[in-house]
Amino acid sequence: MGGIHVYRQYDAVEQMSIKGPTRLYTVEKGVHAARVIEALAQDQLPDWAVRLWLRRHPDLTLIKSGTYEVKEGARLTEVLSLFASGKEFMFNITFVEGSRFEEWRTQLKSAPYLERITHEQSDEELAAELGIENGKLEGWFLPETYAYTTHTTDLALLRQAHAKMQRFLEEQWQKRQDKLPYKTPYEALVMASIIEKETAQPSERPLIASVFVNRLRLGMKLQTDPTVIYGVKDRYDGNIRRSDLTDNNPYNTYVINGLPPTPIAMPSKAAIEAALNPEQSDYLYFVAKGGGEHYFSKTLAEHNSAVRQYILKKP
Repeated sequence: MGGIHVYRQYDAVEQMSIKGPTRLYTVEKGVHAARVIEALAQDQLPDWAVRLWLRRHPDLTLIKSGTYEVKEGARLTEVLSLFASGKEFMFNITFVEGSRFEEWRTQLKSAPYLERITHEQSDEELAAELGIENGKLEGWFLPETYAYTTHTTDLALLRQAHAKMQRFLEEQWQKRQDKLPYKTPYEALVMASIIEKETAQPSERPLIASVFVNRLRLGMKLQTDPTVIYGVKDRYDGNIRRSDLTDNNPYNTYVINGLPPTPIAMPSKAAIEAALNPEQSDYLYFVAKGGGEHYFSKTLAEHNSAVRQYILKKP
């Protein structure tokens, strides 16, 4: 074999760049670097030339399994260095504030490259797996964006979200106002979930919290529609009916006294902070006035007037 021919074939490997668009590439466990080069090469390269090149670059043979982002036009040395580094492509999954756990289940089911091991578990079985004592998952996970790599399990993501919620709730519980009407951090979590569902305006959360805290202190029913909606579950079609308001379920705060038994959604950090540090006010009522904002009232007469103005559209 002529020296010029050997040099040209070796140099073809040396100068190789990745053709095609930027894409994800999965390095399977135990695969040899030579096979990876063969798969990435646009043109067929002699096996002997690839192996000779790898002998001159032994550090690039130590590739790690995983899924990586291979950029268009990247040199072979860049790509193999990436594979050797183990810096896999990071996927993101975002859980929205105020979403329910059933929605998290759906998101986890469709997340790309995520290993699903909890899809056959009931909520009670999963709660036991995570060490959640009352068996109820709602509210116990912090809604944020989480990054993961291939072969990450859905259980690992849920453990992370649960641990973050536990830490944040405990931190805020230690900073809470005095004489709040909550016996436990869990009750504050329940309240935070209601606040989360009641307003989309961050600035209103502490004031919404003050209304509910004031009502609890006076022994008034909370009478909050999001708990009614949660209680009737699939029966809710976008309209709250009179029968829903009188439905005798543990989440109907028009019927029960105090807080419902569990959160009704995943509260944000801001909602938890509001629940534990509500604004000081004498308000006992509020009504939506449009644009995501509310009108707050101290008396029932004022509240009824606001309902006529903003809901019934009467002067």
